[in-house]
Amino acid sequence: MTVTAEHPVTNQSSVARRAMIDSQLRVSGVNEEWVLAAFASVAREDYVPAAAKGHAYIDRAIPLDGGHALPAPLVHGRMLSEAAPTARDKALLVSCGSDYLAALLRPLVGSLDVVSAADAAAFKGKGDYTLLLIDGAIEQLPEGLAAALAEGGRIVTGLAQDGVTRIAAGKMIGGKAALLPLAEIGIPVLGEFAAPKRWSF
Repeated sequence: MTVTAEHPVTNQSSVARRAMIDSQLRVSGVNEEWVLAAFASVAREDYVPAAAKGHAYIDRAIPLDGGHALPAPLVHGRMLSEAAPTARDKALLVSCGSDYLAALLRPLVGSLDVVSAADAAAFKGKGDYTLLLIDGAIEQLPEGLAAALAEGGRIVTGLAQDGVTRIAAGKMIGGKAALLPLAEIGIPVLGEFAAPKRWSF
C-alpha cells in the first residue's frame, strides 16, 4: 500500500478554509449546512490575485483589478442564505471581477449566467431569471437589469446609502423591483451602479 502525503500548501488552504467557516460564518449566524458545504468545496485562493493567495481567507475584502474588490466571506455567506437558491432557479450574477461567488452558486441552481459589472447596465434579458445576485453594493438598480427578472423573481445585493452598506433583498412584483435593506455590513461598492449626482444649495 502506498501512502501519499497531502501537499503542505493544499493542507494549509484546507485548514484556513475550515477556520473561515467556523470563525467567520458560523459565529455570525450563517449555519445552513448547504451554505457551509458550498464554502467547504470551493478553494477561495483560486479566485484572488496571486499576491493575495496567502490571505485569501481573511475576514476583509480583497482588492481586485479595475477598482473592484472581492467581498469578505461573511458577505457571500449572508447573500447565499438570503437568496436560498434552488435547482429550479435560472440565476443571473453580476460579477465584481472574481468568479468566486459564481463558483459557490453554480452547483446550487439550475442554470447560471454571469455578467460583469461594467456590462450590467446595458444587459438585456428576457424577463425569465428567477434569481439575481449582485456581487457588491449598489446605489441604484438599472431598469434593464431589473427587467431581466421574471415576476416574483428574487434579488439579493449590497445596497449603499449615505455611506453605509447593507445586504438587501427584494422581489419583482407587478413589473417593479423593490429592495429592502437588511443587515448592515461592509460591502465593496460597485461604482458602475452609482446614482446620478444631485445639485444641493
